[in-house]
Amino acid sequence: MGEGKVVSIYTAPAATAPMWGQPQVQAVAGKGLEGDRYFSGTGTFWKPRPDYEVTLIEIEAIEALERDYGVSLAPGESRRNIVTRGVALNHLVGREFQIGEVTLRGIRLCEPCAHLQRLTREGVIKGLAHRGGLRAQVLNGGTIAVDDRVAEVPKLTIAD
Repeated sequence: MGEGKVVSIYTAPAATAPMWGQPQVQAVAGKGLEGDRYFSGTGTFWKPRPDYEVTLIEIEAIEALERDYGVSLAPGESRRNIVTRGVALNHLVGREFQIGEVTLRGIRLCEPCAHLQRLTREGVIKGLAHRGGLRAQVLNGGTIAVDDRVAEVPKLTIAD
């Protein structure tokens, strides 16, 4: 998987509210990110399931959206909580990974939807298809900060 880092962090206090950038955030196991709409259960699509705790997106996907489709999107406009660089998030589905002191599990891809496109601009769905990010579960809480390392947790194997 390669090792990446956190480029920026965003939360929104309520559904459709603007995302606020911050240098760090508290992740809580089984809940998500303090101060975010999904933490409080007020996000547009919130369900009491682990895949609604945290969302991530690669800055490279946002850059490709502009380069390949001519659609400019600020990282916070992606409506994802954590923006990364240097890590293939799609490869983390079904895997555990570490961001700073926090351990997460990738649950499923976070595909772009009509709601995101309504809140941003035309072309987001097509341009971010299969690159819209990752939905993840917080396994152990702690602080996540900008510039934190993102790396897969190695699987332990028993030698024969």
